[in-house]
Amino acid sequence: MFKSCEELQAKIDQYTKELESKFNGRDGKRYIMLCGGTGCIAANSLGIKEKFEECIRREGLEDQCEIRVVGCFGMCSQGPFVRIFPEDTLYCLVSEDDIEEIVERDIKGNAVVTRLLYEDPVTHERVAKMQDICFYRKQRRIALHGCGIIDPDRIEEALGCGGYRGLIKALSMSQQDVIKLILDSGLRGRGGGGFPTGRKWQFAYDQESDAKYVVCNGDEGDPGAFMDRSVLEDNPLAVVEGMAIAGYAIGAKEGYFYIRAEYPRAVARVRAIIRQAESLGLLGDNILGTGFSFRAHVRLGAGAFVCGEETALLNSIMGQRGMPRPRPPFPAVKGLWDKPTIVNNVETLATVPYILREGLEAFTQYGTEKSKGTKVFALGGKVRNVGLVEIPMGVTLRELIYEIGGGIQNDRKFKAIQTGGPSGGCLTAEFLDEAIDFDNMVAHGSMMGSGGAIVMDEDNCMVDVARFYMNFIRDESCGKCTPCRIGTKRMLEILDRITEGRGTMQDFDDLEDISSACKTNSLCALGQTAANPVLSTIAHFKQEYLAHIKDKKCPAKVCRNLFSYTIIAEKCKKCGLCFRNCPVECISGEPGKTPFVIDMDKCIKCGTCMSSCRFDAIVKE
Repeated sequence: MFKSCEELQAKIDQYTKELESKFNGRDGKRYIMLCGGTGCIAANSLGIKEKFEECIRREGLEDQCEIRVVGCFGMCSQGPFVRIFPEDTLYCLVSEDDIEEIVERDIKGNAVVTRLLYEDPVTHERVAKMQDICFYRKQRRIALHGCGIIDPDRIEEALGCGGYRGLIKALSMSQQDVIKLILDSGLRGRGGGGFPTGRKWQFAYDQESDAKYVVCNGDEGDPGAFMDRSVLEDNPLAVVEGMAIAGYAIGAKEGYFYIRAEYPRAVARVRAIIRQAESLGLLGDNILGTGFSFRAHVRLGAGAFVCGEETALLNSIMGQRGMPRPRPPFPAVKGLWDKPTIVNNVETLATVPYILREGLEAFTQYGTEKSKGTKVFALGGKVRNVGLVEIPMGVTLRELIYEIGGGIQNDRKFKAIQTGGPSGGCLTAEFLDEAIDFDNMVAHGSMMGSGGAIVMDEDNCMVDVARFYMNFIRDESCGKCTPCRIGTKRMLEILDRITEGRGTMQDFDDLEDISSACKTNSLCALGQTAANPVLSTIAHFKQEYLAHIKDKKCPAKVCRNLFSYTIIAEKCKKCGLCFRNCPVECISGEPGKTPFVIDMDKCIKCGTCMSSCRFDAIVKE
């Protein structure tokens, strides 16, 4: 157990040297790093680990190699990954069948297995090192510091990667000086609202109370978002440290992690790191002999999206129904059990130690005038390089999509990017050169949100996209206020009619009116932003709505009631593949004799015939 800051600092220095020796070859060993992110685990990275162990044991290389499972490497579309030190060679899309070749050629022969290196989508060159890959070149890891490097189950590795240096620095400062540093850094809440973090802390510090609390909002619920989960899984100590610094700054002695139960790995790792921190005296009473006491607890969310709203989240922690309450008073004044409480999301708290550890200039060198630092995005959809990215504020959408993301899959045409999840909006090609920051995104009809970014191409129907998000919001509305409870249901009904070919121009007008009423009159941000996907798609893709309503056509050929399949007689080879594979027997014809024909009255629009045809004889119309 560490009893002073000096004792901890000396041990951190030792851990840092030990960790560095694993990557620079000083100890003469080879380190085989495997991505332990959820995506790679689902793609069998643990099976790859077992295969490596078997091969290493068979070759008698146990004393020369160490196999490590670390956190997420970020570029999920290229996993599973194997990264080998000290050469720092990165292999992508690795399978168990590749392991013997890696051991034989690389581990034993010091020769790179070229076919497993990343292929640049533009130059088609093979790239061996992570920092030279387009996906990583413009990234700067602050919130994701340590992710993909350390073993998240071992607190000594997190300490060796900079852990708790920030808290040591904070404990040497006054509470007000810590708050001032966060204010001066320009750090804004990464959960979506972008409220200045230091100002929120100041509000709580100014309240006189016998108890105060810090809450980490880990209730990440946006479709396609996995930023907070990755941080909690890959370097949970960074978030614990950020929470402790916040607790010291405002005078709180207790903190709560609110994590959705669908993240069992994140929950387990946060609990494990809290136990380890307590055993070392890094949490608990009289931390490091400074007189500062702080304890952390974990509470599980049941998956309600509305509990991402801070007052609903606080109600849930207290055992009440997760429903928002009117503000003011704000949680910084009256939060958990009516005591001053600050609620920061995972990424915000993971960023705080960096500011204390590295200093103001190191953080503010990134970003724009009003949006400092970096932002983590879950980049998904139709880009080649799907994954987790952390970019400096001010990077453009074009850089995010075409340089980091590698461009659109299959060389299709970019159509829009949905940022901010269900609360955000769609931005089209005219905004590709706009800088990504809090205020700029809002000014153009979207928002940063917690960091979801879904890229869409010409094959996406924007009316269907709006319907998808509205279906999600309707299900997740807590029902407390009428504008959200009824408004989201009515908007979904209208969007259903439009995508089914039953929409009218009156529906179109009603959709805009209900959107405005829901936005203006709802109690919390869920209802206030529920109409954003509808309003943004109407603003940028009005003609697509009109095509559904007036022409009864879906330009993207996504809405099933608004397109049909046709077999082109001149291209049909009479092979019968479509006939044999049709699940509802709606295709007629005689193999080898006559072109086949689809009975659209029976067709269920499953697309099996089109995917079965080898001669492009079947088209959507």
